[in-house]
Amino acid sequence: MRITTVGLDADDTLWHNETLFRLTHARFVALLEPHADEATLESRLAEAEQRNLRLYGYGVKGFTLSMIETAIEITDGEVPTRVIREILAAGREMLTEPVEPLPGVEIALAQLSEKYRLVLITKGDLLHQEQKLAASGLGDLFAAVEIVSEKDRGTYERVFARHGTGAEQAVMAGNSVKSDIIPALEAGAWAALIPYPLVWAHEAATAPHEHPRYRELSSLAELPGWLAEIG
Repeated sequence: MRITTVGLDADDTLWHNETLFRLTHARFVALLEPHADEATLESRLAEAEQRNLRLYGYGVKGFTLSMIETAIEITDGEVPTRVIREILAAGREMLTEPVEPLPGVEIALAQLSEKYRLVLITKGDLLHQEQKLAASGLGDLFAAVEIVSEKDRGTYERVFARHGTGAEQAVMAGNSVKSDIIPALEAGAWAALIPYPLVWAHEAATAPHEHPRYRELSSLAELPGWLAEIG
């Protein structure tokens, strides 16, 4: 089997992302602590995020709006202006946070780009993801960039047909079993899980350990070796 194309997730695969969300989440809980306990705030925020995904999509802006919505609901519309201001400030800080590739990512991508067509396939806000890619300094290593609203079987079929030789000759690598692994396998591609210590609750899923085209790697540095085995 000849692999021609490698798809790569961005957030928490190439650079930190969920860590920033967790820190902002904790800041949100502290702001609303006088109005509700931590468990209630976490539950209500998670409900708002899930409810708003189809409207706002993935990313910092949708998360910020969900925090504001939750604050309004928790306080019955009496949330102090100061709290809204703090939530907006937290969102802006997330959007301007410096982007640094995770350890070993630059070397691994340089090696991969010598043999394969690299395609960045990521969810999130278009402008913010473009900004993060530019700030990371990794942009020149990718033959194509696809910022999508959702990652499902159809997404991978279209992307690997558009930028490669089809899903059967492609590998998708990322940290989310739900978004990067299962739908890529359904499309006929190979899939490599690159675990990240933190996983967003909405991305939780059971890894398909018995699937012949699946492999869990300890880091992106192991991906070139696995691709050599496939080839």
